[in-house]
Amino acid sequence: MNSHSVTARRISLLSMGVSAALAALKLSVGWLAGSTAVMADGAEAAGDVVSSAVVYFGLALAAMPPDENHPYGHGRLEILSGFTVGVMLALAGAGIAITSMQRLYVVATPPKGFAVYAMIVSVAAKSILSAVKFHYAKRTGSDGLRADAWNDAVDILSGVVALGALSLTLLNPARFLAADSIGGIVVGLLVIFLGLMVVRDSSLQLMDTMPGEAMLSEVRRVALLVPGALGVEKCFARKTGLQYHVDLHLEVDPELTVRQSHDIATQVRKRLQADLEWVADVLVHVEPHGMQ
Repeated sequence: MNSHSVTARRISLLSMGVSAALAALKLSVGWLAGSTAVMADGAEAAGDVVSSAVVYFGLALAAMPPDENHPYGHGRLEILSGFTVGVMLALAGAGIAITSMQRLYVVATPPKGFAVYAMIVSVAAKSILSAVKFHYAKRTGSDGLRADAWNDAVDILSGVVALGALSLTLLNPARFLAADSIGGIVVGLLVIFLGLMVVRDSSLQLMDTMPGEAMLSEVRRVALLVPGALGVEKCFARKTGLQYHVDLHLEVDPELTVRQSHDIATQVRKRLQADLEWVADVLVHVEPHGMQ
């Protein structure tokens, strides 16, 4: 099993545990304190548990080896998990915003002050969790984990918004009683925005969007390190999970035999897989050098 996949799955399990604890804390404290903003943030944290579970199982299924019907492997399931998280976030955000809007017209008593502490704990925990996920998402190339990291990043922002709204209400209940519900609406809108952003990024990966020029340049550089590789005419790559499949048009001496050209192509494929951990496989097409 790919070590990056194992690492990403462990981070997802950790995230589920932390998110479950924070959701229980914020929902219970928000209910006891009568705070709409804290309850909204707690509901979003409960959704984090589900989104982390989706990422975890997406990574687990993506780690399955290639088979007859899936010669490129099952890596796209990891990208699909990121897409699913985005859709779930957008729907959850809409629900939070609508519920908070309804609370605007309900006469309520000011929330209790102890709800502030739950939000401070949440922001601190999510800051650490988001940093860890971004680090390992970059290290492993996991789109699902990156989507979950952005989820936590918006949790930090929504937590700060909820904390600010709650603080205003506590400071001056007569004047800012509606601030708590408005904070819940803002939280919902932020979650919707994040969800749509994650859906967009995952959709680009599913459409075989090319990686950045820096990565393609690295492929060309490593390929030309092999003796006999004289040039790279074309270079394409598409993401299939945590890694990329590369299509390479390699230029060699036109006077070489088919066997010699094949040997050079094989060495290029092996060199790319050995030197670039994000390359899963390489399809090399041999072209005669200087014949263009």
